Amino acid sequence: MKRPGDAKTGRLEGRETRINGTGSRKQRKKSVTSKPPSVDFDLRQLEIFSRVVELESFSKAADAVFLAQASVSERVAVLEELVGARLLDRMGRRVVPTSAGQLLYKHAMTLLRMKRAACMEMQDYLGAQAGEVAIGCSTIPGEYILPGVIGRFCKEHPLVKVVQTIAASAEIESRVLEGRLEFGVIGARTSNTFFETHELWMDELLLAVPVNHRWAGRSGISLDELAPEPYVSRAAGSGTLKIIEEHLHSRGVKGIDSLNVIARFGTSTAVKEAVKAGLGVSLLSSRAMQTEINAGILVGLKLQEIPLFRRFCLIRDKRRSISPLCGRLIDFLMNAAEEDGGTRE
Repeated sequence: MKRPGDAKTGRLEGRETRINGTGSRKQRKKSVTSKPPSVDFDLRQLEIFSRVVELESFSKAADAVFLAQASVSERVAVLEELVGARLLDRMGRRVVPTSAGQLLYKHAMTLLRMKRAACMEMQDYLGAQAGEVAIGCSTIPGEYILPGVIGRFCKEHPLVKVVQTIAASAEIESRVLEGRLEFGVIGARTSNTFFETHELWMDELLLAVPVNHRWAGRSGISLDELAPEPYVSRAAGSGTLKIIEEHLHSRGVKGIDSLNVIARFGTSTAVKEAVKAGLGVSLLSSRAMQTEINAGILVGLKLQEIPLFRRFCLIRDKRRSISPLCGRLIDFLMNAAEEDGGTRE
């Protein structure tokens, strides 16, 4: 019984039969032109994806965008499904973009910059007085200077919320470069050329000793006297430690390793408490121990060969646009430092 079909082509039920020179038959399926998948995403997805790329971690990205880690993973998975390609590879503890991820990240940065610029221009046009500014500070300015200054700023701008993070100077630099903070105030100048830097308040480092220490009645100590004395140091990444190292090296001294370091602590407050407990002596910001000096608990001595002065610096990533609210806060800080005589030795 014959099947329905075209006798010349042998087309049968969607298949095409060809007869070659040997008389054999070949069958093949009809080619079907498939429609390419559409690619779509929104700016929030791109923001989350970009944070994962920049921080190389889902957990760190989750903290940066204020979401649970599971939510970040789910949104990236949805984005990969929408794009139709794998965007990230998990390399042990690190997360790195695939070639498709690198391409999307490049365009995501452009789109997110355009969004920020549009928001800032609209805020400026509308004279917006409300919003949030995320800043970071190293220990001394963050604990002893900025709270009072920011308090005055917020009284003048009651609808503005300032969120301040306190960490070591090196960590603040990293977060500003990552875009997690709009600017930072740190205890040492930076050599990073991506930063725009403004000098603010002056600070002097003094040798902190307990009031019952044998040096308490003196006004200054030499380096030779200090070298064998038990010394309590700040941990690596501290602006205070960086300044001390720079001053010691400028005098031909090996640095902090030339001192008898017996302990290292992550904050000036911890160092100060160790000095008060008699663990050793330490070079500290005069601002950090002013209360203890006034109360007769600590004495601040000068290092005779090296006058230890430094300026706290405001750093901002000059590659990033600045929001109107952030600009107002920066102007306020700079004016406050000038009024306090902070930029003069």
